[in-house]
Amino acid sequence: MPIKVQNDLPARAILESENIFCMDETRALSQDIRPLQILVLNLMPIKEETETQILRALSNTPLQVDVTFLMLSTHVSTHTSYSHLNKFYVTFDQISRRKFDGLIITGAPVENMEFEEVEYWDELSRIMEWSKTHAHSTFHQCWGAQAALYYHYGLKKYPRKEKLSGVFRHRVLDRKVPLVRSMDDYVNCPHSRYTEVRRQDIMKVSDLRILVESREAGVLLVVNRSGSQIFCQGHPEYDRMTLNNEYHRDLKKGLNPNVPLNYYENNDPFSVPILSWRNMSNTLYANWLNFYVYQTTNYILEADPE
Repeated sequence: MPIKVQNDLPARAILESENIFCMDETRALSQDIRPLQILVLNLMPIKEETETQILRALSNTPLQVDVTFLMLSTHVSTHTSYSHLNKFYVTFDQISRRKFDGLIITGAPVENMEFEEVEYWDELSRIMEWSKTHAHSTFHQCWGAQAALYYHYGLKKYPRKEKLSGVFRHRVLDRKVPLVRSMDDYVNCPHSRYTEVRRQDIMKVSDLRILVESREAGVLLVVNRSGSQIFCQGHPEYDRMTLNNEYHRDLKKGLNPNVPLNYYENNDPFSVPILSWRNMSNTLYANWLNFYVYQTTNYILEADPE
């Protein structure tokens, strides 16, 4: 998929080194095609790393995608430079009148706080409410999924006995559903979280359908009946080294983290991790873009009147 990005976004050089085609703005303008307009609310602390992961995840269909990165006005990022944010991100007030084909809301390292205690909860709630009328389909990741299940359906998150970290095997419950079409019966996906939304609570909501789950990791993937809201409690966008970097970061902090499960060869945290979820990730994001965005969105995205 040609991904339209700003010419000097740092993620572009990384993706091009992986033979992922990134189209610059000049080339995109010369094509007689309407690209999908995808908005990404990046709540992760290290923005550049997440940008690369998201763009890589969106790179496996022939559709042209125009990605806009959104930041919060009520939270100051301490791990990403102001110059980077100022150059490559927009605020909600700048795009609130626009409509988008798709929205991605990432996870955030605030799981152990109650939702209302998060300093930007009011702004995030405003964006999630706005998404119901201004984004054709919204894909929520990890804490973003838990926050959205709470906001839209009142489902609580529960603390786990210990952090869930590793790559887990999941069963696909119905491969005929478009979001998981072409997946194998069992798929791998990374998790990195302290909390969970439980199966029994989700099953009580008639509008929600569980598509993928794991005996060890719990529910992974949920979709509402219309396909306008998708919730993923894992991190299919993670690259090979992400869990490794998280583990060694926590190790240096003296937090005594558990070694991520099913991740390293011979469980050796100083070996190169095994990449076992890329096909699942590619299929998931391609299916979302194709079946839940491209096939059903309006050709003309009308902005709100001034």
